[in-house]
Amino acid sequence: MSSDVRRSSSSTSSPHYWVTFAVLAASVAAYALLQSLVTPVLSTIQHDLHTDQATVTWVLTAYLLSASISTPILGRIGDRVGKERMLVATLVALAVGSLLAAVASSIGVMIVARVIQGLGGGVLPLSFGIVRDEFPREKVAGAVGLLAALLAVGAGLGIVLAGPIVDLLDYHWLFWIPLVVTVLAAVAAKLLVPESPVRTPGRVSLLPAVLLSAWLVCLLLALSQGTAWGWGSGRIVGLLVAAAVLAVAWVVVESRSSAPLIDMRMMRRPAVWTTNLVALLVGVGLYATFGFLPEFLQTPSAAGYGFGSSITQSGLILLPSSVTMFIVGIASGPLAARFGAKALVVVGPAVAVVTFVLLAFAHDSVWQVCVATGVMGVGFGFAFSAMSSLIVEAVPAEQTGVASGMNANIRTIGGSIGAALMASIVTSGARPDGLPREAGYTHGFAVLGVVTLAAAVAALLIPRTRPAVVEERHAELGIVAAGTLVGSEPE
Repeated sequence: MSSDVRRSSSSTSSPHYWVTFAVLAASVAAYALLQSLVTPVLSTIQHDLHTDQATVTWVLTAYLLSASISTPILGRIGDRVGKERMLVATLVALAVGSLLAAVASSIGVMIVARVIQGLGGGVLPLSFGIVRDEFPREKVAGAVGLLAALLAVGAGLGIVLAGPIVDLLDYHWLFWIPLVVTVLAAVAAKLLVPESPVRTPGRVSLLPAVLLSAWLVCLLLALSQGTAWGWGSGRIVGLLVAAAVLAVAWVVVESRSSAPLIDMRMMRRPAVWTTNLVALLVGVGLYATFGFLPEFLQTPSAAGYGFGSSITQSGLILLPSSVTMFIVGIASGPLAARFGAKALVVVGPAVAVVTFVLLAFAHDSVWQVCVATGVMGVGFGFAFSAMSSLIVEAVPAEQTGVASGMNANIRTIGGSIGAALMASIVTSGARPDGLPREAGYTHGFAVLGVVTLAAAVAALLIPRTRPAVVEERHAELGIVAAGTLVGSEPE
C-alpha cells in the first residue's frame, strides 16, 4: 500500500488531525525554547556553579551536539518501532533532563542534564513523520513548514523570556517551566496522537550512529579547546584528523547501508546538498550570536566595552531579530514566488553579513546593536524560509518530512560548531579579572561574518528551479506561495 493511501485512510479515521498538530507544536516549542532560554544566563550559571566561561559554554554546546546526534537516530528508531511511541519516550527524556538541570549543583551535572535534554532533538523527525503519515496530503508541506518555523521563533522568544523569568524567580525556573510543558505534551501525545501503522522495515544500525557521534565529538572538542591546547598541538591536530577520517567512514557506511540513518542518495541531490551546506554555515552564525551576544551585552561597561545589561535588557536588545524574522517570514512567500527561493537564500546571508560588520566594529551604543540584530533577523529570516521551500521542491513528496528535518538538524550541527568556535576565539587571552578581552568578541564576530559570507557564496551553487517545476511541486503539495500554508481544504 502506498504512503499516500495509508495517509488518506489514517486521516479519514482521525478527522481532528489539528489536535495532533497542536500536541506536536507544543512538543517542538518546548525543545526550541530549551535551545535558547539558557543562553542569556550563561554568565549567571558560570558564577553560581563556580566555573569559567570556556566550560560554561558547553551548557550550550553539549545540548546542540546531543541534538545533532540524536535527531537522525531517534527518527530512524521511530520509523521502525512507532513514531508516537518514540515521541512519548523522547519527551520523557526531555523532561528528565529538565528536572536534572533544575536541581543541578555543579557544572558537570548541568552539562550531563543538557546532553539528556538534547535527546529532545528526536521530536523534529518524529513530528514530521507523524504529520506525513496522519495528515491529508495537501496539508503536509504547510504543517511541516510551521513546525520547522517554530525552531527559529522559539530561539528568539527564549532569549526574550529568560530575563523576566529569572527576575521574577531564578534561573532554575528556566528548566522547571519547560519541564511542566514537556510533561503535559508527553501525556497529550500518549492520549491524543494516534500510533501510525506505517513502519519502515529493517534493523537500526548502530555503526552509523557511533561514527556520527565520534566525528562530531572530535571536531567540537578540537574547536573548543584549540586556543587552550594550541592549534598546532598534537592533540588538536589528532582530533581534527580523526574527525575527518571518521566523517568519511560515516559517509561510506551510510551509503552502503540497507537501512541508513540518513539517506545519502537523497542528500546527494544537487539542490539538497547545496541548500544543506548553506544551512550549516547559517547555523554557525545564528547560534553563535545567540550564545555570545548576551554575554557581551551583560559585560560591565567598566571593562571598556559592554553595557552592564541585565538579562531582561539583553533579551530586549535581541528582540528586533525575532520581530524582523517574523515579518520577513510573512513576506518571503510572495517574494520567493516572484524572484525565486534561490534568490532569497543568496540575499539572506549577504544581508546578515552586515550584522557581523556592525557587531565587530560598531558596538559602542545600544542602538547600534539593536540595528545589527534587526538586520540579522531580516537576513536569516529570508534564508530560513526560502531554504524550506527549496528542500520541499527538491525531494519527492514522501521524503518531505525527513528532508526538512535533516535541513533543520544540519543547522543545529552548524550551531554546535559555531558555539565551540566562538568560545575558543572569545576566551583566548582573557583579562586578569577573568573577563574576555574586547578583541576576542571583535575577532569572533568578524569570523562569523566571513562564515556567513561563505553561506551567501555557497547559495550561488544551488540549482535554479524552473518556474513550471516550482508551480507543479507547489500544486502537488498544496502550497499557494513558497513556504505558505493552505488554510482550508480545496472545495
